[in-house]
Amino acid sequence: MRRSRGLTAALVLSLAGAGTGIGLVLMPQASAITAPVAFTADSLPTWQPNGIVFAMAQANGTVFAGGTFSAVRPPDGAAGTEQDAVNFAALDAATGTPTSCKLAFTVSEGTATVRALAVSKDQKTLYAGGYFGAVNGTPVSSLAAIDIASCTPKAAFHPGVPATVRALAVTDDTLYVGGDFNAVDGQTRERFAAVDAASGALKPFVANADEPGRAIEVSNDGKNVLLGGDFFSVNGSSTHALAVVNATTGAVAKTYSSIPSNSVVKDISADATGYYTGNEGSGGGVFDGRIGLNPDFSEKWRDRCLGATQYVLPYDGVLYSSSHAHDCSSELEFPDGKRHFLLAQPTDHTGPAPAPVGGFVRGPGKLGWHPTANDGLGEGIGPRVMAVAEKSDVKYMWVGGEFTLINGKPQQALTRFASTGDVGAPTTPVASVGSVKPGEVQVRWRTSYDADDSKLTYRIYRNGSATPAATVNADSLEWQRPQASWTDTTVKAGQAYSYRVTATDAAGNTSALSAAVSVTVPTAVQSYPNQVRADGANLYWRFDDTVSPYVADSSVSGNTGGVQLNAPALRQSPGAITGTSTAMGFNGTSQQVYGDHRQTVGSTFTIETWFKTGTTRGGKLVGFGSNTDRSSGSYDKHLYMTNSGRLVFGVSNGSAQTVSTGLLDTYNDNKWHHVVGTQGPGGITLYVDGQNKGSLNRTGTQTYAGYWHVGGDNLTGWPNRPTSNFFAGQLDETAVYPTALTEAQVKNHFTLAKAPTDSVSKVNATEDTYVNQGAPGTAYGTSTSLAVRGTSAYETYLRFDVPAAPAGQVLKAASLQFKTNTQTGAGTADTVSVVPVTGTWSGAGTTFATKPALGTTPLGTIAGVPDGSAIHSVPLDTTALSAVLGSSYSLGLTSTGTDPLWIWSAEATAADGVPQLVLTFGAK
Repeated sequence: MRRSRGLTAALVLSLAGAGTGIGLVLMPQASAITAPVAFTADSLPTWQPNGIVFAMAQANGTVFAGGTFSAVRPPDGAAGTEQDAVNFAALDAATGTPTSCKLAFTVSEGTATVRALAVSKDQKTLYAGGYFGAVNGTPVSSLAAIDIASCTPKAAFHPGVPATVRALAVTDDTLYVGGDFNAVDGQTRERFAAVDAASGALKPFVANADEPGRAIEVSNDGKNVLLGGDFFSVNGSSTHALAVVNATTGAVAKTYSSIPSNSVVKDISADATGYYTGNEGSGGGVFDGRIGLNPDFSEKWRDRCLGATQYVLPYDGVLYSSSHAHDCSSELEFPDGKRHFLLAQPTDHTGPAPAPVGGFVRGPGKLGWHPTANDGLGEGIGPRVMAVAEKSDVKYMWVGGEFTLINGKPQQALTRFASTGDVGAPTTPVASVGSVKPGEVQVRWRTSYDADDSKLTYRIYRNGSATPAATVNADSLEWQRPQASWTDTTVKAGQAYSYRVTATDAAGNTSALSAAVSVTVPTAVQSYPNQVRADGANLYWRFDDTVSPYVADSSVSGNTGGVQLNAPALRQSPGAITGTSTAMGFNGTSQQVYGDHRQTVGSTFTIETWFKTGTTRGGKLVGFGSNTDRSSGSYDKHLYMTNSGRLVFGVSNGSAQTVSTGLLDTYNDNKWHHVVGTQGPGGITLYVDGQNKGSLNRTGTQTYAGYWHVGGDNLTGWPNRPTSNFFAGQLDETAVYPTALTEAQVKNHFTLAKAPTDSVSKVNATEDTYVNQGAPGTAYGTSTSLAVRGTSAYETYLRFDVPAAPAGQVLKAASLQFKTNTQTGAGTADTVSVVPVTGTWSGAGTTFATKPALGTTPLGTIAGVPDGSAIHSVPLDTTALSAVLGSSYSLGLTSTGTDPLWIWSAEATAADGVPQLVLTFGAK
């Protein structure tokens, strides 16, 4: 029996953080691996067989592997030469290298294989089952006992089993056997039997089944035995795939009828709290997942993920499993798609179990442990078997099977993971930033992925500072990477800010810094996006993203980011609304964006977007569907265009319920249009360009878990279905609300799209230099750094080509932005003044001896600059700058103190190092 050591930590799932601006509650510090997971996902070097491993067991720091292979070889790239290993290998649990124990399992006809291994309670005897006729030449019949100390078969242990043995379980005095056989020692024993653990003599236990036996587990009290396999009856009692029988007689104690007829039990395991099954099926309506049973053998939960579970191993409150799970939609997890070969989940629900769905309680949610594998050889199952071994106080999770890759690197049939030594860093966050009103910047990022840590710590750095402005904790899984965000409320209108984010796991492994993202805080509220947020959008994709594959959610707290599929075109300009916001382009054949947050949507909601197209193939603009990157099986709550350019809004309450524009009311005219669909107590309504295009009194809708899609998804079966499911054109400002917007709100959004908004010009210095009183004849026009000091004097001069104000706008704010360099003590404790340069100068010729005259009235000051390379801004006098718009203008940096300031010049290659003027223009 495989027993858990009990739950070591409570599972806590939360999002938290702290820092400047809007604070979030900090989570407690996590252990080196996110509890209750006990193993890293970092695979260790392990010798590898040249075939398939079907069985594993362990004793005293040695791992035994059985299967169908002829040799073992070193890990790829490691020293050593291949060794013979005939269907069996013994390996050191800590090093992964073969031990001196060599056993050859052979057969005179056919292909020998080892399919089951078990170790006696005293750790002295290894039992092996499979299809073989000899072990190291000693005659046996598909079942053998090995003395572990001497690594020799026990010749006196010789039960006659004429067919393949697939399962073993051992007590102090009894070895239970399951497989394909119909007799043992010439006596009828159909698929299950029991023999004396010492002598091999057949016991009176009879549990005859009509189809193969694949799994055996002895109950915790030793009174019963759980049987698993393909069978439909045991001792004449109807029971499919699972049964409980008396441990002495084999009499049936409990039957089961809830496993589908096209599914079987591949493995059974136990811990102190109950029992677990791994299941596999073939065809439609199968059960491929896991069952948790109570101590009385009643079912407590059923995980109905699809993907042929081969093995289940409870350890310290976590159920580890090997499978190729590809669809966990029924568990409200990942949809049909990528295969997940190794999974972990708590052995039971924390707190009250969820209500049954379809007659079954869902299984506990998956944990953050995601080593990757592949289908591999043979049946293409991937991992087949698992074992936990301990040596020198380190625990090792061993995995065997058909795979040929682990974590993307070649590794065949065997691998292992330790309880210590987490070295894998999280993926680098993809960050985004936005500001729609003075005094507030929203920094958001797609949470990172770490293969063995679901709780990560994010640090947000502002303006290049080495000290984080905020720290946020957030959870993520490989298939569940929600957006996290932090709002900086210490920002000033008219100034530019840049941000970078890192992710750190509990072991201290830290990702690279994200690419820098920057924003200029507006001097006035941006009317359209601010109203969308104020009206309660819980998804707001503005499509201002600069990199793939992340689409930022600009809603106040929805944190429903998007994932770009097949590289839609970014930064399409002009966008649908006034200002610098951009749109996203879609090719109409394969490109879309899907939400990264699985959710359900009720019968009250609004979907809204802007679009521009000339397509005659139609396509879906926005919709809800049950899958992500594959065509959804359930889909509605969508806006789509017909081939002729008409717009349709539809929901399903078992059949399609739609409202559409008129026959001549078409919108494929290559102009921007605003479309909104709502459902609420009054039914469904379609609006286009602020006008009500029709309503239908339908208040019901299908409820299912899914994801929002933009640009495409399934439209099969919907009225006036277009040629293409995918939309060809541009989309912008997509929003989803948990309420039905009123007609007045819709009209207001349409009107606000044309409201005036700020425009920002960032102007790099075209020339710069500084002068040095200590070297009065030297020109520094080619220097990569600039300096400012009072005594002995440094003065810096910067020249800008200042643009004129855009038509109808005036200068609202101005600031000078510079970045301190990386030398020690680059900051200053003194006040630095920005003044106009009234004399002439040049980078190549100006020295301290020929320095220009300066104005006496400062345009702006900064009272001290901290050490460390970072970006700093100095607000400037707007009236003075307004007078020089449309001209070449020079600024000087001076100080009266003795502590120098060192900044990067235009000649430097440092990121964001060039001095800039940041000019914000707005309506008069």
